[in-house]
Amino acid sequence: MDIRAATPADMPDLLQLIAGMAAHLGDAAQADAGSLARDVFGPHAFAAVLLARDIGANTQSGAQVQGEALGYALVLPLMRAHLGQRGMDLHHVFVREGARGAGIGTALLREVRALALARGCSYLTVSTQEDGADARDFYVQRGFIHAPPAPWRFAMDLSRG
Repeated sequence: MDIRAATPADMPDLLQLIAGMAAHLGDAAQADAGSLARDVFGPHAFAAVLLARDIGANTQSGAQVQGEALGYALVLPLMRAHLGQRGMDLHHVFVREGARGAGIGTALLREVRALALARGCSYLTVSTQEDGADARDFYVQRGFIHAPPAPWRFAMDLSRG
């Protein structure tokens, strides 16, 4: 298995994995090539994506064939300005069905941690759905601790005037 930063050439695989993540959560993916290009590969990239691939086979000429996309991790920057700290939010970790249980999620987390440290981060956050006991157990077993949400959290829909 190989884990590396996603490139624009990975977009079809990423869109397929994102759709798989959405379906796994009971949602329908609305991401498309335009939004992914803007948010991950554009001049004002908003997120970083790590992609896990099966190691491809070598052809008779010695060229390596790209292996199958197995999963991805998507992280977003955070900061605690008053403390002078950088952080990252682990927005998605997804391993496609059929590849789960082989350590891919753990390997993605290890690479996310390395990326966060390389970018000067001192903390990493992740959220799960309320009914996501398996996901919660996964994160706790890998060193995350429960951090209760703030008692007051607000959102604003910017598409409305």
